[in-house]
Amino acid sequence: MSIHENPVTASANLQSHLDQLSQCELLEMISPIITKQDTVMRKAISPTERLATTLRFLATGRSFEDLKFSTAIAPQTISSIILETCEAMITKLQEYIQLPKNSEGWSAVAKEFESKWNFPHCIGAVDGKHIAVQKPKGSGSQYYNYKHFFSLVLMAVVDSNHEFIMVDVGANGRMSDGAVITNTKFDEAFALKDNFMKPFPKRNLTREERVFNYRLSRARRIVENTFGILVSRFRLLLTTINLSPEKVQRIVLACRYLHNFLRRKIKDQYSDISKYNNFDDPENDVNIEHP
Repeated sequence: MSIHENPVTASANLQSHLDQLSQCELLEMISPIITKQDTVMRKAISPTERLATTLRFLATGRSFEDLKFSTAIAPQTISSIILETCEAMITKLQEYIQLPKNSEGWSAVAKEFESKWNFPHCIGAVDGKHIAVQKPKGSGSQYYNYKHFFSLVLMAVVDSNHEFIMVDVGANGRMSDGAVITNTKFDEAFALKDNFMKPFPKRNLTREERVFNYRLSRARRIVENTFGILVSRFRLLLTTINLSPEKVQRIVLACRYLHNFLRRKIKDQYSDISKYNNFDDPENDVNIEHP
């Protein structure tokens, strides 16, 4: 596969999930930022090649050393290209991750949760995900998590549409869930400590409590499914990323913006939601009809 092909076909994992409209639109949006001038010594790497290289990296997680063979670009240059292109996507796709700006917007989010998942008064599903990284130099055990690997923590709020409405990435993996929330912008934005919905304990439940747990489980799985869609498309997130925490933060954030962009532009091609929406709950042994 040639690096001079259009930017989307550079990645086999993304090829079947993007169409001409979205790829051209994305390239047009970020080209003014990533375009470089030719010099007397060499011709500049084109925006198309820069986007292609970045998408290939995000979709496969291949190392810079490995990518140099398919791109004919030096690893050091690939590193700069990927970071610059990710920053450009974050800048130009800002509108694709936004909190509602008023009470009407929040009400719309809650109504969609109720209509799609039968769970009223819900303004978002919250969860965290550990992003595996190589141990940062001089960090000791700071990034070592309870799952026994080094990581940064991504916290996210998603809506009923499997789209991110708020993200925070960068807390070290050693932090507990409560500490992560306290140290992110989530706590300030939502006062979440008082507003998290939790299931009833699993012993001696009434039917009403079982129904509540079932509905809560359905609503909460939206964020888990969103993470599942994300890592299946951007398989870099399944690897151990060998970059500094600061660089990992920006790359992971770019993946979130791309996720929302593609969900809105080509939702059906990008993600088959049906395979994630199996709501049998054997763990809770809930066997009830949808109320």
